[in-house]
Amino acid sequence: MKDLVIIGAGPAGLTAAIYAARAGLDFTVLEQDGYGGGQIVSSHEVQNYPGTGKLSGEALGEAFRNQALETGAEIQYGVVESVIRQENGFRIQLQDDETLESKTVIAATGAVPAALGIPGEAEYTGNNISYCALCDGSLYKGKNVLVIGGGDTAVEDALYLSAICKQVTIALRSSRFRAAGSSVEKLKKRENIRILENTKLVRIEGGKKAEKFILEQENREREETFDGVFIAVGIRPVSDYLKELPLKSEDGYIAADETGKTNIEGLYVAGDLRKKALRQLTTAVSDGANAAASAVRYLQEYRG
Repeated sequence: MKDLVIIGAGPAGLTAAIYAARAGLDFTVLEQDGYGGGQIVSSHEVQNYPGTGKLSGEALGEAFRNQALETGAEIQYGVVESVIRQENGFRIQLQDDETLESKTVIAATGAVPAALGIPGEAEYTGNNISYCALCDGSLYKGKNVLVIGGGDTAVEDALYLSAICKQVTIALRSSRFRAAGSSVEKLKKRENIRILENTKLVRIEGGKKAEKFILEQENREREETFDGVFIAVGIRPVSDYLKELPLKSEDGYIAADETGKTNIEGLYVAGDLRKKALRQLTTAVSDGANAAASAVRYLQEYRG
């Protein structure tokens, strides 16, 4: 039986791994792509992680992974189907019928942005296509950008970008916003925000980067040019594998305090999967450190 299994090898999971290794735990990191680094690897440039300056997301993700490996972490390929509480710990069931047993678990599988599913979207993600205005907005200072979505996140993104960018266009599928009325009123007062109702982004084209954006409005297509596009049509926490556990959650996000402790003894959560106000690289790293420290304290008193 392992001391700890960390599910997810993004910044939160890899930080937890570094702390677990330094504490001398017998542990494994499970990652569904077998490599690790998390969503940050798809970011063209990261500017908000202290001490790194401007760095590509791929380089930063690789640095996280390499440091975890150097401290003794083992990253194993594994798609987790379920986590079951047992009398003396947890049973982790993997997709290939393999099982692991562990005294503690850190769930760090994060949340994934909802995609539009249109041609060119996946191809150009990270190259003028972003799902995080707070992360990547500064790359488009003084430029023209498009925001897709009509909910709270899209409106907040448009307002944030309007203070940085020359012009912001926000496109919503219907004629009505789903965001809070007060935020929409602020949006309408910003002179550099253009609102397109009943409009869909249907195709993205370009060379090395996304350059042409085909919009459909009232069944007519037209091409527009933007320096970047921010897609804000929703986000989904990756927590289905925890459904067998009586966890406190909200919309799939797991309730836990800053120590990562959940309502189930020995189970901790870190990163974007945790219910919290700010989901950023810096908060994911903090969560990973806290969750690992909590697991170490628990194991010191373990009586399995």
